[in-house]
Amino acid sequence: MAEQQEQLILLDFWASMFGMRVRIALAEKGIPYEYREEDLRNKSQLLLDMNPVHKKIPVLIHNGKPICESSIIVQYIDEVWSHKAPLFPSDPLHKARARFWADFIDKKLYQTGRNLYTAKGEEHEASRNEFLECLKLLEGELGDKPYFGGETFGYVDVSLIPFYSWFQAYETFGNFNFEHEYPKLFAWVKRCIQNKESVSKTLPESPKVFAFVQHLRKRFGIED
Repeated sequence: MAEQQEQLILLDFWASMFGMRVRIALAEKGIPYEYREEDLRNKSQLLLDMNPVHKKIPVLIHNGKPICESSIIVQYIDEVWSHKAPLFPSDPLHKARARFWADFIDKKLYQTGRNLYTAKGEEHEASRNEFLECLKLLEGELGDKPYFGGETFGYVDVSLIPFYSWFQAYETFGNFNFEHEYPKLFAWVKRCIQNKESVSKTLPESPKVFAFVQHLRKRFGIED
């Protein structure tokens, strides 16, 4: 495949953990692309045309054809550039397990984490308990392995590590200490950042994301 003849455009937003996944996957593969930042309050016509169903980022446009939804985009990247740093294990059972945990992160961790800074009262407390339980389950799945897939950085790692840039907000509004309460997950985060340039150069600084979350809370009328 003549990569220099290909056109890759990523429609994204800097603070999106879902967009970060795609950027990390592309960096892992060493694939050049054009990054286009979207204003989510004034979405570009290109975004609306490329993702008319959900109208959301990220969208990867490969030779004029859009691929939407971050988990699908990462799988697409791994299949198209399969000869470079594979993100999925070759074993079908292990591959299915990786997809299961990525789905868990999308469906459980994301929403309960969002509720930590958008909900109040009983809903907030319920979400806090559920979020902490999610982290406990993820730490159990990681166990003593260097990465979720074992010795090599892979799909579940790509799916989860972007959430770390939001953890200052999660800890502040969820009232917990990630490092103390989930030491194995915290060690995994440090390992990813130290060993993977694709991660360290992609994740924005937590204070910047925290300031963005505070801005959202004010916009939604829920700032204390």
